[in-house]
Amino acid sequence: MMNGFPKFALVALALVIGAPAAQAMSDAAVVNLMKKNNCMKCHAPDRKKDGPSYKELAEKYRALPQDEARAEVRKHVTTFSKVEVKGKEENHEPLKTQKEEEITAVIEWILSRP
Repeated sequence: MMNGFPKFALVALALVIGAPAAQAMSDAAVVNLMKKNNCMKCHAPDRKKDGPSYKELAEKYRALPQDEARAEVRKHVTTFSKVEVKGKEENHEPLKTQKEEEITAVIEWILSRP
């Protein structure tokens, strides 16, 4: 105990106080990150381009359990894969970031599209 508080209470308090610093990125920051990674070249929030809209992707993944949907999107945004664009197979490049916070923010942003 420190100053009359159990050690676990201090740890819990630190987690609660530190929580705002660990909050997800803003929508604007996520969109900016996705633009820097050329995601918006082929995808748009609510309309089809060369790739499906993020709204379409969110609808597709809503049918899956949340953990499975997150895993599928994570796989797509973090690994090289092949996709079909206008009848041709092309490489789909992953995000260039290795920061877990940024990867998670992109995944959550995609899955949250209305």
